[in-house]
Amino acid sequence: MTTASPTGVLAGKRVVITGAARGIGAAIAERFAAEGASVAVLDILDEAGRDTAERIGGQYLSIDLRDAEATRAGIEAAISALGGVDVLVNNAGVLKFSPLLEMSVDDWDLSFTVNTRAMLVTTQAAATAMIAAGGGGTIINMASMAGKTGGAGQGHYAASKAAVIALTRVTALELGASGITANCLCPGYVLTEMGAATRTEEDVAEWSSYSPLGRLGQPDDVAGVALFLASPAASYLTGQAINVTGGMIMH
Repeated sequence: MTTASPTGVLAGKRVVITGAARGIGAAIAERFAAEGASVAVLDILDEAGRDTAERIGGQYLSIDLRDAEATRAGIEAAISALGGVDVLVNNAGVLKFSPLLEMSVDDWDLSFTVNTRAMLVTTQAAATAMIAAGGGGTIINMASMAGKTGGAGQGHYAASKAAVIALTRVTALELGASGITANCLCPGYVLTEMGAATRTEEDVAEWSSYSPLGRLGQPDDVAGVALFLASPAASYLTGQAINVTGGMIMH
């Protein structure tokens, strides 16, 4: 089990993280808990989600982001369990590959439902609670390098992540007066379970060559930047889409 630090940079913070059963979300949950935060792990992968929550001393709640009302109820339940919310991390997402001319409307809709629409619902629920508690708070949204550069076979994914970047900017603009910051992360190629079924050793070697550092990202690489955004050090940073790409994108 992760041992929380009573003097960590997130000591006393109450954090809700979607898609935190594994991968980047689990790495963020573990890093935040180690820095003193109380963490609610939300996911549809119940076994893995419970394991992550137990490992970090957090709480697990099952949530299906495809269902807007269930999503709202799940976020509200997590906030109630924590006694409030200081940080919302919208990490959950889906990734499918399809040529543009063969892409189904159902797959397009699923990408936007989970990757973008659910983020609107969770943000509404969490921000409402933050404002009711007197204002202040942090929202961190998971976008992607694909939201800036696109990618062949990723039309629905790239478009949904570009929408995340736009939604984050509007969130920052509208909620800033309440002391709430909103930023998003744009990871590049990160070695997680997402996409593992179609990833080959040749793919990894090719993608690694795109980075000046000569390697792909690990979940902890993204978690470290998320921790910065959740910390007091980032209190004057809002509306940004931060690249975590190992230099694959430099703007």
